[in-house]
Amino acid sequence: MPNLRTRLLAVLIVLGGSLVTAGVPPATAATPPATAAGPPGSLPAAGPPGSLWFDGAPLTVRGGRFTDGQGREIVLRGYNVSGETKLAENGGLPFASVADARKSATALRALGGGNAVRFLLSWARAEPERGRVDTAYLAAATEQMRAFLDAGIRVYPDFHQDLYSRHLFGPDNWYTGDGAPKWAVEAGHYPKESCGLCLFWGQNITQNAPVGDAQYDFWHNSYGVQDAFLATAQATMAYLKQHLGAGEFAGITGFDPYNEPYAGTYDSGQTSRTWERELLWPFYEKFRARMDAAGWQDKPAFVEPNLFWNANISTQKQEGGLLDAGTLGPGYVLSTHFYDQKAISGILMWGKAADGQYAADFAAVRDRASAAGTAAVVSEFGHPLSGTVADKAPTVLKAMYQALDSRLDGVSWWNRPADSGPVLSGTQWQWDLYSGRHHELMNDNPGKVRTAGDAWNDEDLSVVRLDDAGTAILRQDARLLDRLYPSATAGTTLAFTYEDRSRDGSATLTWNPVPAALPNVAKLVGTGRYGLLVWRSGDGTAPTELHLPASFPPAATTVVSDLGTVYGPPAHTSATPVGLAPEPGGTGSRRLLLTDADSGALHFALVTDGATAPPADLLAAAWAELAGWAAARF
Repeated sequence: MPNLRTRLLAVLIVLGGSLVTAGVPPATAATPPATAAGPPGSLPAAGPPGSLWFDGAPLTVRGGRFTDGQGREIVLRGYNVSGETKLAENGGLPFASVADARKSATALRALGGGNAVRFLLSWARAEPERGRVDTAYLAAATEQMRAFLDAGIRVYPDFHQDLYSRHLFGPDNWYTGDGAPKWAVEAGHYPKESCGLCLFWGQNITQNAPVGDAQYDFWHNSYGVQDAFLATAQATMAYLKQHLGAGEFAGITGFDPYNEPYAGTYDSGQTSRTWERELLWPFYEKFRARMDAAGWQDKPAFVEPNLFWNANISTQKQEGGLLDAGTLGPGYVLSTHFYDQKAISGILMWGKAADGQYAADFAAVRDRASAAGTAAVVSEFGHPLSGTVADKAPTVLKAMYQALDSRLDGVSWWNRPADSGPVLSGTQWQWDLYSGRHHELMNDNPGKVRTAGDAWNDEDLSVVRLDDAGTAILRQDARLLDRLYPSATAGTTLAFTYEDRSRDGSATLTWNPVPAALPNVAKLVGTGRYGLLVWRSGDGTAPTELHLPASFPPAATTVVSDLGTVYGPPAHTSATPVGLAPEPGGTGSRRLLLTDADSGALHFALVTDGATAPPADLLAAAWAELAGWAAARF
């Protein structure tokens, strides 16, 4: 607080000369070089186009947050790439070709604002025969993964499964699965599957006896299937380490060992919590050892608790969250999923989601990760985009992103920002370039060709598709998906909020209006979008970064910060405290860079596309209001 008050006095004295208003060249007027020298002793950057000296460092987990080589807090935001891996049409790969992978990566950066992907892999394709790893599949997957790494997008692979395996299902079955290879299913000699009166594919998890039996066998290592999986996982990680360049491998953030784990059936007297302790956590420890053996010692395992630990339907919820694993430490990240099953049911939640709808659910994720001493990522979240409950998607997704940004609802944020909590990382389900254009033979049945939606159990959640010209376009409001967020904070994030003004049909959703107590800030924002970050500076020299949505024109973006107040931020240089630079990858996406020169000081930055060419007196008044608000609230 004393630092802020000193800065406030100094800036008020020279305020008239410190404001940059209309007429400043836009950020595109001068583009920083692809690589630039760092501070003394730093290594030269070797990253994708648009990279600066502080880009491309491997991530670690420290103090319960993701951090980069400069000690900055990192937030991962992006998508799952993709449910196509569940299908047979492209051989268990996310894309039909490397060219499609590159098209997808470029679009994900430019349209979706993502800086990370959860990259799905198939055990069935990696080990089609027991003991034989298919290096041709791994080579193809590596090349597709490289497309995202070359675009500056961080990647964490995921060995995906749903309903254990497609090979549990016959050609005439209503549902299908993915994951385990055919030989693993044949080892179990499971009976003909049947879910009974199942209205949703997920009911198979608990109601389909062969699915439950197969899952049970995996966790108990029956027929040695878990040992085989771990060996294949180690071979996969060793292959990636060997065939990716050092700079590319630095972009691999970790590995998700197993999607949505569930016991299948519990042993007598066993509960969800004891199952996690006795079977799930030992599996993760074994996987961690395999990571170390494959050369992934410095990368965390993204471990998921029991699928139902944080369900929002009381009859589904089961005690868990790896409660008995102790302090996870830097070798693990808490990776969890969240879908509003009440909203998806169409019965248990009438109407739309509202301000703060998922604050408690995502606060539980923050609290569990904090207690475990590690970072958290919501590695899947989303909502159907067609069908009877699709009308809820705009509000459900807005509320989920709101809960990722802050643990507070909008109505409380301005009064209690210090309770905002860390900004959560998350990857939305999903980014499928082939949405609505599939040709999938469901369970290899030529009489059941699936083309619509995700082509998998009647799901339709992809936020992207190709138009008739083969161009990637969004299926959801760009204002919802391409968001302002703090991708790297030089110090400690204290609070963040973003009012995206996304739409539900013709209605603009505003859940966090600027309060009347800050009239000049409210006037500056007007009906535009705004984000506000508050942080305390650290000891490094790299700047704080916020992803700037593509729809924020640089020449019409306003930044009000204690570091400088700018309308039309200029290009970033080492002498520019507030400036714009390309994001790595050469995809045309931009970031706002905020550079401080202190340690332990309180900083704030409001970013808005509200008022056009605001006058200097309005900018000064808004600055004074924000400075006073920050000093009072922190």
